[in-house]
Amino acid sequence: MKKIGIEIRVRYVETDQMGVAHHASYFTWMEAARTELLRKNGMSYRAFEEKGFHLPVREAYCRYRKSLRYDDVMNIEATLLELGGASLKIGYKIYKIGDRIADGYTLHAFTDSSGNVVKAPRFFKSLFKS
Repeated sequence: MKKIGIEIRVRYVETDQMGVAHHASYFTWMEAARTELLRKNGMSYRAFEEKGFHLPVREAYCRYRKSLRYDDVMNIEATLLELGGASLKIGYKIYKIGDRIADGYTLHAFTDSSGNVVKAPRFFKSLFKS
């Protein structure tokens, strides 16, 4: 499964003084979707880290199209876009009742527990074979 969807409700703490979702909150929601994408494919972040690997974010992008407000319910799609030799790119689309609210991506490096870049482990690549 290279794509999943989750539902999240905007919490009050995630809004700014103007009553709209703070721009940084979108990256937190993307992380929640990314975590579920890995989990649904058989590998929690915890299990991945227990094997001695990490997936630090190298690059993050979000294009904001419309605003979200407190208590709005959104759906976030997370899709595996690329699985390279030592990197991983995940795309995100955020919707509210069919309207596209935002989209973006995160690019990750595979590293060992010391922070050295390593090749994507075989066990990880096998999770996304289809």
